[in-house]
Amino acid sequence: MVNLNRNVLYALLAALLFGASTPFAKAVMGGNSPLLVGGVMYLGSGLGLGLARLVRDRAWAPSGIEAGQWRWLIGAIFFGGVLGPVALLLGLAHTSASTASLLLNLEAVLTALIAWTVFRENADRRVVLGMVLVVLGGAVLSWQAAAELGPADWVGPAAIVAACIFWAIDNNLTRKVSASDALFIAASKGLIAGIVNTTLALFLGAVFSNVSAFIATMFVGLLGYGVSLVLFVLALRGLGAARTGAYFSTAPFIGAAIAFVFFGETSTPQFWLAAGLMGAGVWLHLTEHHNHDHTHGALAHAHRHTHDAHHDHPHAFEWDANQPHTHWHEHAVLHHKHPHFPDIHHQHPH
Repeated sequence: MVNLNRNVLYALLAALLFGASTPFAKAVMGGNSPLLVGGVMYLGSGLGLGLARLVRDRAWAPSGIEAGQWRWLIGAIFFGGVLGPVALLLGLAHTSASTASLLLNLEAVLTALIAWTVFRENADRRVVLGMVLVVLGGAVLSWQAAAELGPADWVGPAAIVAACIFWAIDNNLTRKVSASDALFIAASKGLIAGIVNTTLALFLGAVFSNVSAFIATMFVGLLGYGVSLVLFVLALRGLGAARTGAYFSTAPFIGAAIAFVFFGETSTPQFWLAAGLMGAGVWLHLTEHHNHDHTHGALAHAHRHTHDAHHDHPHAFEWDANQPHTHWHEHAVLHHKHPHFPDIHHQHPH
């Protein structure tokens, strides 16, 4: 049975936007500095999402991030917003968009490894097998990349692998604050990372070739980095880091398809073998069914929710029981059994 709930759809839509951004980022990059392009993409993301948040709230609203959680957001911005895009664009400058798109599947594996080993997120055999298939697909792809580029040109694949490591760290740190406003998280990352990267690029003498390329880069950044990140944070809230990363690994297939259709790149048998292995790995995650007795410890936090088995609390204000709403609330100890993911309410040991 395929798990196509709301959170899975968030992850798949995030993958769609990010996957499409990879070949388009290579197209708009041209001869421009990767550092400058990365900065402008994040500026487009931060400015667009910041404006959207102001319009939504009709004022500047609190972020909802607790005092002890700011370190997670700052770390996520540094690894995912500053280091990640620069490494990716450096890699794109030294390899094809289709190869880069599939090699980016390693982000899902690295995200899961960090989630399982550092943050103790649960994993069963089906999930682990899915990740093994993704790794095998990446190995086949690396073999193809080596054949295309030769032994001397290792910069592109190495830079893309580095970007995967940075984004894997970012994904796990972002999960720690995913109960907060997703628009604020994504807009903050865009603005800070955009300002840092763009300022550094300009200081090093980089300039954009023309105004149209500048505007196109900001637009690609708004959709591929900004809106995609908002959806990704919502998926993290409901699925956890490892599973969100697995669903998000469909992004390279989208990027590769666009590179073939719109940019005239050609495929090889190794490419399709890698695609098949990675696709099978994603399918195992999509058909996962996790159901057992578990206990929820006492918890207090704020996030957007409706009232269900996990949200049965009183209110100090009038509210519509059928409408989602956001406020600080407490969870009492609860023991029950139902299908679930390691979301913000299910972080129990197994």
